[in-house]
Amino acid sequence: MDEPVLLTGAGGRVGRAILAGIGEAYDWRLLDREPLSAASLPSGVSADEVVVADVTDETAVRDAVDGVGAVIHLAGDPRPNAPWDSVLTNNIDGTQTILQAAADTGVDRFVFASSNHAVGAYETDERTPEIYRTDDEYRLDGTELPRPSNLYGVSKATGETLGRYYHDTEDLSVACVRIGNLTKGHPPKEYERGQAMWLSHRDCAHLFDRCLQAEYDYEIVYGISDNDRKYYSIKRAQEVLGYDPQDNSAHYTFGGEPKEEAEPDSP
Repeated sequence: MDEPVLLTGAGGRVGRAILAGIGEAYDWRLLDREPLSAASLPSGVSADEVVVADVTDETAVRDAVDGVGAVIHLAGDPRPNAPWDSVLTNNIDGTQTILQAAADTGVDRFVFASSNHAVGAYETDERTPEIYRTDDEYRLDGTELPRPSNLYGVSKATGETLGRYYHDTEDLSVACVRIGNLTKGHPPKEYERGQAMWLSHRDCAHLFDRCLQAEYDYEIVYGISDNDRKYYSIKRAQEVLGYDPQDNSAHYTFGGEPKEEAEPDSP
């Protein structure tokens, strides 16, 4: 991609994982509510070039979007227990503001960071904890309706629907990534659910790279590593985006150390 990529919420956990993994591969324009440290920036981006703004600021967002070829939208209130006024303002209004700016300025593709919380209520008492285990075949694949487990999940389901609307009305290519449990280094210790939805940093960066490179119209995919334990299907991400995850929570013991036969995580 020759044009810059706008990354909103660049200072957050997902943004840091993306920049650490593919920061050298693109010309970035970064946006965050807070100034970013020089150490967190990819090569070629100075702290002075970071857009410090709120995603609900229409003027600042339009200026940030102008001239980019793609947007990765991560910004918002990430708290699962965030109150309605915050998710409405930061997650729903903010997403609509940046989608509209992307449509108005001719952006080609929009990658939206959705969440496992958009479908969290599928994890009913009747299904858990069995669905987190390797012998259970239950899978969500992105074709199911949203079923949020909290108001944060409602905001992410709304973001997916906004993406569908802007794809249909503005011909914007949109990929919605329902991110699982992103942790650095190793999966959560002794936590079946966390291991089932684990996403390593390198697989996270690779998945968003594929969202920038592959050809698609509108997609909802799951953002997890290729874990033996899983109740999210990654088949769509593999087939449509060319996602090729390298990590698996089963390669780690409950103590968090890699098993002898497994390759260690890259930095």
